Amino acid sequence: MKKWHWPLLGLGIAACSTSATTPPAAQQADTSVATADLRVRPVVVTEPTLHDTDDPAIWVNQADPAQSLVLGTDKNVDGALYVYDLNGKILQDRVVRGLQRPNNVDLEYGLMLGGKPTDIAVVTERLTHKLRIFRLPDMQPVDGGGVEMFVDEAGEGYRDLMGIGLYKQPQTGEVYAIVGRKTGPTDGTYLWQYRLYDDGTGRVAAELVRKFGTFSGRKEIESIAVDDALGYVYFSDETVGVRQYHADPTKGNEELARFATEGFAEDHEGISIYPTSDSTGYILVSDQQANQFQVFTREGTPGHPYEHRLVKVIPVSTNESDGSEVTAVPLNAQFQHGLFVAMSDDRTFQFYRWEDLMSFDTAAR
Repeated sequence: MKKWHWPLLGLGIAACSTSATTPPAAQQADTSVATADLRVRPVVVTEPTLHDTDDPAIWVNQADPAQSLVLGTDKNVDGALYVYDLNGKILQDRVVRGLQRPNNVDLEYGLMLGGKPTDIAVVTERLTHKLRIFRLPDMQPVDGGGVEMFVDEAGEGYRDLMGIGLYKQPQTGEVYAIVGRKTGPTDGTYLWQYRLYDDGTGRVAAELVRKFGTFSGRKEIESIAVDDALGYVYFSDETVGVRQYHADPTKGNEELARFATEGFAEDHEGISIYPTSDSTGYILVSDQQANQFQVFTREGTPGHPYEHRLVKVIPVSTNESDGSEVTAVPLNAQFQHGLFVAMSDDRTFQFYRWEDLMSFDTAAR
């Protein structure tokens, strides 16, 4: 979940309405919300990748939101990090090719590099066990060829990178990468957290600061999402639920909550966080095999700050969605209340208007 929050419009479930704006590009999709099969349809479907889409991220252009970008991984031994405009068109001159099975991607704003605040996109490259780091928006590498992760881990699959969530500490401005792998121990050290910093040459280096995160031992942990404003990290223990921890490594390794534990067809996958104020909003979790997203409150309940209530279930037209991302920032006439992006297994990413998702009537199913 990333992460540039401008003043929000406070769009809630009851107040949503569906815009009739027509997509401006060739990548148009069926814009009707109340479809025959009662699934919400996207307004844009991207041009396809070569191999296998997996995980998106949204970079908000702070100077001109209409020029914002969507990034997405193409997961293959000859993989790539794709870059799209808001019409779903591939920006070929910014696509990073030749990556060795890139899995997930996240981004952060304002890491200090060469004395300048720099927006970065970070990709997990599974087969090299490295983070690959690129400057936004030109997508130039700032990693010196990659930063190794899980050094000295010896278990089968223990170094094969999967999930990534970036956290920027609001008071210090320090940026951290929280990294997952294909499999790992069940002793509370599945995730490793690294501080990212300038190595003195304008390139990114990483320092391990903690190991944390309970793992059930079933399947894997892939999706990781960080709420910078509230200081929490969430991750999907795929067949168990979503686990919540403090993102600040100085606040301890206690599991704060486990939710989304019931009503999923099989795997818990992509996690996205949509704020409606400094402390309220929604957490969307992909119910992968059911082709729907379950929506939970970002805030807790009185006396139970980590109790995330189920709000609604939204069936969508994505198939087997692994990764997703959302922004609450108004971007253009098409996405006036924010943009939700979800991967689909037909080598595309689908772009949804936030109001289309939240105006869906669960009771009508």
